[in-house]
Amino acid sequence: MATLARTPEINLLSNTIQCWVLTDGKAGMESQCVGLAEKLGLTPVVKRISPRLPWSKLPPQLWISPFSALSLAGDILEPPWPDILIATGRQTVALALAIKKANPSTLTVQIQNPTVDLKRFDLVIAPAHDRLVGGNIVSTAGALHGVTPQKLEDAGKAFSSRYADLKKPLIGVLVGGTNKKYRFTKENAEQFASLLKEAVQSSGGSLAITPSRRTGAENLKIIKTALSEQPADIWDGSGDNPYFGILALADSFVVTGDSVNMVSEAVATGKPVHVFQLSGGSAKFSRFHHELERQGKTRPFNGQIEHWDYPETDDMTLAAVAVEKAWNAYRN
Repeated sequence: MATLARTPEINLLSNTIQCWVLTDGKAGMESQCVGLAEKLGLTPVVKRISPRLPWSKLPPQLWISPFSALSLAGDILEPPWPDILIATGRQTVALALAIKKANPSTLTVQIQNPTVDLKRFDLVIAPAHDRLVGGNIVSTAGALHGVTPQKLEDAGKAFSSRYADLKKPLIGVLVGGTNKKYRFTKENAEQFASLLKEAVQSSGGSLAITPSRRTGAENLKIIKTALSEQPADIWDGSGDNPYFGILALADSFVVTGDSVNMVSEAVATGKPVHVFQLSGGSAKFSRFHHELERQGKTRPFNGQIEHWDYPETDDMTLAAVAVEKAWNAYRN
């Protein structure tokens, strides 16, 4: 089985370089930026912004005065400007460009497709399924993440007692839910629960399940009821989320396909990843899932837990090396 490689951290003179992470506060988006900064050996200052209406609803091209669009509910952006800015999310695009205009020496790194002229950023790091092309584009297999060997080791120790009495193999189940592209319907929940029950019975193991806020109370109730007599630990939302503990301790995973982040983080562990598709989707999501299946990194979930090896995925090193090269070229 593949394992997460202990690649060396890249040192960008982190004691002197000021790095900002700019997001709208969404945890999945922020973790990508922070993960990249940490991979670079930097300790970022996290700036969470909250734009006012109507700017929060408008595309970045229409933000006439980006800094004045910010409300006091979030962080205010002001000098001294950072040496490196790592940003992601639609609402950060106009602000990242405004920082670049105010301080041209700031290296701007935008994660995911900013939907404006890509050449306005020093680097754009986006999944290959976005199909972006250009000299400043870094294409990754999936989403960036903060999964590292050290974090998995720490989480494994922190949550080992929680799962100690569950039978092996331990199947980690990462459950998302309804978003802009997918719907987690009652029928999905019933099918998902039935397949999980089949998987745990046929494997002789147990389930470690962590739902998200998008899962929905009714869907979670369906899953809990169906698995009530099975060896399963289902996080109830109280205390610390065992998400990283499950990544560390599970022998394999079942992940709902609505989240590129969750699938990418599971794949980063090197363990078998089975994907359950919710209703809906999009061409971009289909390209992402088809490519991971083609590379042998994921398989569809059909109620059976399979075991296989696949090539190591190291998007984080790819992205960090690109930032390091851009920084060195910038300073010379």
